[in-house]
Amino acid sequence: MAECLDTTDRRIIRILQRDGRTPNVEIARQVGISEATVRKRLERLVSEGIIRVQAVPDPAKIGLPTINFLTLDVDLAQLNRIADELIQLPEVRAIHYTSGASDLLIEAWFPSSEDLLRFLTRHIASIPGINHISTAHVLRTLKDSHEWLLPPDSPPHVLIVDDDPDFCEITRTTLAANGYETTTVSNGPEALAQMRVLKPDLVILDMMMSGVLDGLQTGREMRKDEDLRSIPILMVSSITGSDFAKLLPQSNDLPADNFLVKPVKPAHLLSETRRLVRSR
Repeated sequence: MAECLDTTDRRIIRILQRDGRTPNVEIARQVGISEATVRKRLERLVSEGIIRVQAVPDPAKIGLPTINFLTLDVDLAQLNRIADELIQLPEVRAIHYTSGASDLLIEAWFPSSEDLLRFLTRHIASIPGINHISTAHVLRTLKDSHEWLLPPDSPPHVLIVDDDPDFCEITRTTLAANGYETTTVSNGPEALAQMRVLKPDLVILDMMMSGVLDGLQTGREMRKDEDLRSIPILMVSSITGSDFAKLLPQSNDLPADNFLVKPVKPAHLLSETRRLVRSR
């Protein structure tokens, strides 16, 4: 199911988890997409059962401050029947099949300890097939289930392809400080091999490495490869100020999404990285 969620889906869900009443227009503003896109994505997430929009009551404020977890050891031949009976009890908020020492885990809410006692002696005791029951009274809730936030997608991965160790280190440090994962290689063939394994979100590609146009050839190989052609390429090179400038193709023949001339300020490199990763 995780494959159904991209970064945008996750951001929308996290916003609604914080406040389920957030208007679509506000979600669109925070995520940086259109309101129509938010609406279509929410329709899909709801229709596919990935999210549910519902009210979550506070037990203490609705007169049910006594929260208890119960573990039940039951006759396994009667497990489904017992679970079905427990599901019907209004005090039961959640019920789970479990492995280990117990077979069922129940969360139940009550007005008082006296009501818990009546639940155990009148309802639970009347269900045949229950061999043993243990209870755990909740003294204080530090984090409730509805406060859990969907983890963000894995950090964007940038492959840095350059034979200049200083450039690689500065770029790696800059990107890592801003939440990106990075891998560094020093030539085109190694870069292509890494791309097929890592599937990076962006390739920062030098032009002149083991060969004068090593980066150019690498970019062309990427654009010909069905598995790699969608990866954005940011070419960064000092070739324009070298004796090989005349070998640089025209921009429309350059296999890159953008070309920056070295030296590049880290802030500019970071800005372009963000733009190209987001565009993907």
